[in-house]
Amino acid sequence: MTTEGYLLDLSRQEYSTVLQLQHELVDLRGKNKIPDSLILVEHNPTFTVGKSITGEIPSEINGIPVIQIERGGQWTYHGPGQLVGYPILDLQDRRRDIHDFIRTLEETLILALAEFKISAERSTLQAGVWVNNKKIASIGAAIRRWITFHGFALNVNTDLNYFTMINPCGLPSSTMTSMSSLLNRDIEFDSVKETVKKTFQATFQLQLRPMRVNALAQVTPARPEKTAPQFATF
Repeated sequence: MTTEGYLLDLSRQEYSTVLQLQHELVDLRGKNKIPDSLILVEHNPTFTVGKSITGEIPSEINGIPVIQIERGGQWTYHGPGQLVGYPILDLQDRRRDIHDFIRTLEETLILALAEFKISAERSTLQAGVWVNNKKIASIGAAIRRWITFHGFALNVNTDLNYFTMINPCGLPSSTMTSMSSLLNRDIEFDSVKETVKKTFQATFQLQLRPMRVNALAQVTPARPEKTAPQFATF
């Protein structure tokens, strides 16, 4: 059954700004003040580090900020030309299955890429979306009280040279690819965004309604607040 959700299209924003917003939305979703939602955004250059990396983490690399976050996984890069999606979903209203959530995210992107004549697939070794053994989209999620945050990063027109500064997802930088590299042309970013929105709605059975961030303070609970104490990361 399809239900209504919110779409927050943020254009380009600093990573730290959107990270704070995610935390606020997780809290609102946990209190049932908002429905399931999706953030779509493009970031300024940023490296992020997941919980799998331990030890001392630099604050920047070649002037690019490094942010350690709650998601699973290792290093990745976010930057212009990359479509990033952060689903804020209550898995208690769905199946309490983190792996199913990840697989559905992968399916969302596989279906979207097919619209651009790119045949993509999953890997049995690592979450994400792949084309001929090249990784075109990374997935890293966190779950708090069964509410999802963090999400996916699809390389559309991404400058892949940034990946040479890290080992993305623990892989050689040469593993990463993009839609523009595969199709040998610049891709219309807004077209990809609309396509991903469409496939996300289909796979997660949501009808997304545009919502402005400054309007979120006016929302009210739809049903009693949940109190489940569960916390997990993937």
